[in-house]
Amino acid sequence: MIEIDGSTGEGGGQVLRVGIALSALTRTPVTIKNIRVNRTNPGLRSQHLTAIRAVAEVTAANVSGLAIGSSKLVFSPGPIHGGTFHFDVKTAGSTTLVLQALLPVLAFADQRSSVTLAGGTNNPLAPQADYVINVLNPVLVNMGFQYRFRLLRRGFYPRGDGLVCVLTEPVDELRPINIVNRGALREIKGISHSRNLPIHVVERQADAAKQSCLRAGFKTTSFEQDAGQRTKSPSTGSGVVLWAETSTGGRLAGDSLGAPGKPAERVGEEAAAKLLSQLSAGAPIDMHLSDQLIVWLALAKGRSRIKTAKLTPHTVTAIKVTERVTGSQFKIRGKVGTSATIQCLAGMTLE
Repeated sequence: MIEIDGSTGEGGGQVLRVGIALSALTRTPVTIKNIRVNRTNPGLRSQHLTAIRAVAEVTAANVSGLAIGSSKLVFSPGPIHGGTFHFDVKTAGSTTLVLQALLPVLAFADQRSSVTLAGGTNNPLAPQADYVINVLNPVLVNMGFQYRFRLLRRGFYPRGDGLVCVLTEPVDELRPINIVNRGALREIKGISHSRNLPIHVVERQADAAKQSCLRAGFKTTSFEQDAGQRTKSPSTGSGVVLWAETSTGGRLAGDSLGAPGKPAERVGEEAAAKLLSQLSAGAPIDMHLSDQLIVWLALAKGRSRIKTAKLTPHTVTAIKVTERVTGSQFKIRGKVGTSATIQCLAGMTLE
């Protein structure tokens, strides 16, 4: 039994998701204490319960402390079994954060899996579904994990009610990656989306984002406008996601969500500003992508290196929890708030 302090680093839900995923992958029971203890609504929330239940179902785990507000959890997993699953966050909680815990586990299941998840797909403070498809997915495919992520219905805060489907193909091992040079900037793409709003909202968002990029000397090569003509949703909202692709396999991104009273132009400008800020660092890996990749780097067979546009406390927290559970070793060259190189010197060994 390994004990994890839930207040480690930023002390948020990431400690929980990383700890549970790695517990399942290493078949090591864990106790997680002080879960989100310093948050305004401490303990487990609905989104966290769904992530734990999902991994527990896939591994037939014994779990105690699984309740809203709980600050302590004991998780004892069994073997990983793939199959067909459906999980419902039952709120606007992020489906993509649930997948952060579940995807690495399913990558090493005994068979392919099909998972549908209901909840939020475009949430504040969480990876947008469009980000997962266009930024995270290409890097994982490069590592040898073949999976398909389909956005079936958008769900915005506070209504939620979105739906995603993920199809996974298990692997025997993952390839390490070495993405430290940005190389040439191949192209910048984007998507402007909305549901239950006038079509001019997506048009204005897209135009503002494109113009911001042009003023900085960058041209977007394609920009999808999705106003829900083909896929409706009971949830109302809008947003923009921009991403840059580099010749070395790098991905950098910027996103922004609409809100009542927030001009559509500001949504597009915010997304562009976030992307342009990261491009100015000259690194190939998005600041949020780097923290999502830590578990995958530890799973890869061999040494991996990435250079992130900005080292975040979130990434440092993921590294601390990963090292604690698996015994893997990471080395960071750089400081929080600046561009940094992250190297996984020794990953975990899976039976």
